[in-house]
Amino acid sequence: MRIFLTGATGFIGSRVLSELLSAGHEVLGLTRSEAGAAALEEAGAHAHRGTLEDLDSIRAGAADVDAVVHTAFDHDFSNFVANCEKDRRVIEVLGSVLKGSARPLLITSGTGMGDPGDGTPALEDVLNLAHPNPRIASERAGMALLESGVNVSVMRLPQVHNTVKQGLITPYIQIAREKGSVAYIGEGSNRWPAAHVLDVAKLFARAIERGQAGARYHAVAEEGISAREIAEVVGEGLGLRVISLPPEDGPDHFGWFAMFMALDMPASSKKTRELLDWQPVGPDLLTDMRAMDYVAISV
Repeated sequence: MRIFLTGATGFIGSRVLSELLSAGHEVLGLTRSEAGAAALEEAGAHAHRGTLEDLDSIRAGAADVDAVVHTAFDHDFSNFVANCEKDRRVIEVLGSVLKGSARPLLITSGTGMGDPGDGTPALEDVLNLAHPNPRIASERAGMALLESGVNVSVMRLPQVHNTVKQGLITPYIQIAREKGSVAYIGEGSNRWPAAHVLDVAKLFARAIERGQAGARYHAVAEEGISAREIAEVVGEGLGLRVISLPPEDGPDHFGWFAMFMALDMPASSKKTRELLDWQPVGPDLLTDMRAMDYVAISV
């Protein structure tokens, strides 16, 4: 297939690019820079210049391909709500180009959108439209496209990690540096799911090849790691004390990050593993975190 890949030079997208190319697909990768274009060409892909803000460039990229994989997202979490709305607009534009065909569109969301709201792990079959996470905008857009006949599926992500980045944990580490302590809320029993970036990339490639309209996948290797375990590893890495905060002190300590810090987000991938014959093999989250260079890494 000829596949338009957004986020093709990003943390996850660059690994998805490698998987797609290795599987024999032709990839048109979205990039905003000359350096990004050069990297794509060197990898064996074709470069398409554009940005998430330039919807005409998005529209043009999706115009003459067999499938679209949308991994790009503006990860400035301090402006999270606006960036979720930007993602919604991009998804709508991609869908408008693919409408009337069977060409698949694989979009990206978070595992929290499958939270049933009863304390049990998030599931692929659940879509919690009342979820407070603004990322629900992406899945709302996807659902609307699906109902209009577009072949849309969703890849829901946990904390995707290697020894350099770990999703939300990366800004969490920066906040700990700034505050001089590593904090968690209450007993720190709330959990975050995780998966190694190379395992996630393999799953994206399998999902777009399957091209099943309406499918939701969970790229989850570990169902949930407690906030306290994460804090203890960060504290060891930074050489900082680890403290517990009462919930009411969370906003003052964490600022914009407080909305994430207390969330309990366990997630299952049982159905995904069965459907796509996916078995993650990469290092677990805490292993990668212990192997980090905490001096060199910054947000």
